[in-house]
Amino acid sequence: MSFAPTVAVLVSLLTTTVMLRSKLASAIQDVPNARSLHSKTVPRIGGLGLMAGILSGWAPAMPAWWLILPLAGVFVVSLLDDRYSLPVRGRLFAHLSAAAILVVGAGLYSQYGAVVTVAALLFTVWMTNLYNFMDGSDGLAGGMALFGFAAYGAAAWIAHNDALAVLNLSISAAALGFLYHNFPPAKVFMGDAGSIPLGFLAAAMGLWGWQQGCWAAWFPLLVFSPFIVDASVTLLKRTLRGVKITEAHREHYYQRAIQLGWSHRKVALVEYLLMFGVGISALLVAQQAFPWVALLAWGVIYAGLMAALDLRWNRLREGAK
Repeated sequence: MSFAPTVAVLVSLLTTTVMLRSKLASAIQDVPNARSLHSKTVPRIGGLGLMAGILSGWAPAMPAWWLILPLAGVFVVSLLDDRYSLPVRGRLFAHLSAAAILVVGAGLYSQYGAVVTVAALLFTVWMTNLYNFMDGSDGLAGGMALFGFAAYGAAAWIAHNDALAVLNLSISAAALGFLYHNFPPAKVFMGDAGSIPLGFLAAAMGLWGWQQGCWAAWFPLLVFSPFIVDASVTLLKRTLRGVKITEAHREHYYQRAIQLGWSHRKVALVEYLLMFGVGISALLVAQQAFPWVALLAWGVIYAGLMAALDLRWNRLREGAK
């Protein structure tokens, strides 16, 4: 099982490489529109390579049915959405069903009661979707998977849960294989078939590690905070303005940075620095019930970064008038 991450990265890389040279690359493509941050048509098949890498790494010791079954479900629905653009209600129903299978199958209700179960359900649905919201810039979603699941794996290893560590490190390794073709300038996008399952796994593995005592409940929130903060604050601001959160837009902070002149590469590298930083700090205090200093420090950092981008964005709008 120690070779599982190596298998995952190689299968992810090779599968994506082969698909880019096949007819499938032209069958499922991301065509630029008014909301896009790219100007060229790019194949949207990277999710297939990612999932192939993850499952190959997991093959020696597959996790429980209540993780595999909903993961397969959201992957299939998302792949169909990439190809045929399914209705929002249908996709949301699939996400809710997957989250319900996860929390019920994991025994959260019998172990913690109704309040925790409902909170876990909503957390899973939100993570599943916000990861997709943040998949709009070259190398960004793949990088978050690389750093986020590596942090999960390291924390599980420190807690002497080798099986959980290998599962998470395999996801991280598969993301690394995908990034070979996705790092700016991207030759492939992961599509919903990649971002939706990764968001689901971010929640599922976070809950599973907490349930097994590998980390505190706040740990997944800090590890994936570069995505959680951007998506949550942006959609809250849109909600307060009375805008539908399901509408496509370019108001996320990483999108604003690119519109202000940052390259996709610069955005990815700055985000990687944030991802690495929160991952290391989370590992240092993983077993604390509530690490006020770390959470407060990162809250100040995020607030400062968002305020700086908001200031530059407002100046740009005022100058354009």
